[in-house]
Amino acid sequence: MAAAAASPAHLEHRVSGIHALCRTGLDTDTLRADFLRRLRTIVPVDAAFFATVDPLTLLFTSAVAEEPLGSVTPLFLENEFGQPDVNKFAVLAESADPVSSLDQATDWDRASSARYRDVMAPLGLGDELRAALMVGNRCWGVLCLHREDLPGGFSAEEVRLVRRLAPHLAEGLRRAVTAGAIGAPPPFAAADTPPPGILVLDDSLALVSMTEEAEQWLSDIPGHTWPASGELPVTLHAAAARLILAEREDDLMSLPPSAVRLRGHSGRWLSVHASRLQGPTGPLIGIVIQAVPPTELSSILLSAHGLTNAQQRVAALVLRGHSTREIVADLHISANTVQEHITGIFDKFGVRSRRELVAALLAGGAPPA
Repeated sequence: MAAAAASPAHLEHRVSGIHALCRTGLDTDTLRADFLRRLRTIVPVDAAFFATVDPLTLLFTSAVAEEPLGSVTPLFLENEFGQPDVNKFAVLAESADPVSSLDQATDWDRASSARYRDVMAPLGLGDELRAALMVGNRCWGVLCLHREDLPGGFSAEEVRLVRRLAPHLAEGLRRAVTAGAIGAPPPFAAADTPPPGILVLDDSLALVSMTEEAEQWLSDIPGHTWPASGELPVTLHAAAARLILAEREDDLMSLPPSAVRLRGHSGRWLSVHASRLQGPTGPLIGIVIQAVPPTELSSILLSAHGLTNAQQRVAALVLRGHSTREIVADLHISANTVQEHITGIFDKFGVRSRRELVAALLAGGAPPA
């Protein structure tokens, strides 16, 4: 696929348009679709993978994989979570430069990458351009752009262009993933708190069984078409793949937990957690889906509102009911500094009191547009 050539002025106009798009408060699906459509007018892309992630674990919370990528999800997850390779999303998220191409990372020796050999080359895909979408030190999504398997890959100028766009896209995702309800309500009343749902997978990530409650929860997970497609959400596969990787590591504590939190179609926050089961026919993987208690959402919601690290520390103590004097003692800062942080926190949440702040967080409130 080739993008139309553009003059420098026209290119800057299109880049500015993408920047503006990311500030319009679109939901995740619309932002993904519109961003990729506009990006393709300035950067040729033959296939794309675009996912939101839980910033605490970097596990996928929703994903779009354009064909032919959708057919190799298990192989992709095995590589991402179970094999050494270049440009892993988790590594990019911790790098000074979170954007890199496969050709750059392998010194133009694509065959040295297991992902290229096992996943991309069989599909006729060559170079890939990956970006961890960062706001501060938090990753809110990942983007992978693919080119047909030809000698020429993404140019240095195209890499720089995606590097310019990535922070704006990350900011748009930061708002979108914590926005209000994004689709039809689930098949249970919003006021209800359904019991946990349980699914059992084998080590190939194939479904063995599930409870009725799990089917209800699955209907609330965005970005997939269960049961019509017959495919479980990538969120569940990612949690299971992380569990399998953890079992292979000598130091299990070095890896984030095999759990992910995401906001469902209903606006309710869900937790997906994978753990190992021992069955009569061999080891299995158990996945529990349940509602996240609002008090456990404070860290992700504070990050979503763009609070600084210092503001997050103060806000966390406010949520625990600490007075200004207690915050001063705990953080060893002055009362004036505490008040400055609290004022900044109120401004970012659009509230005027501690009570309103606590109410906004307990409600899983979305960041202001």
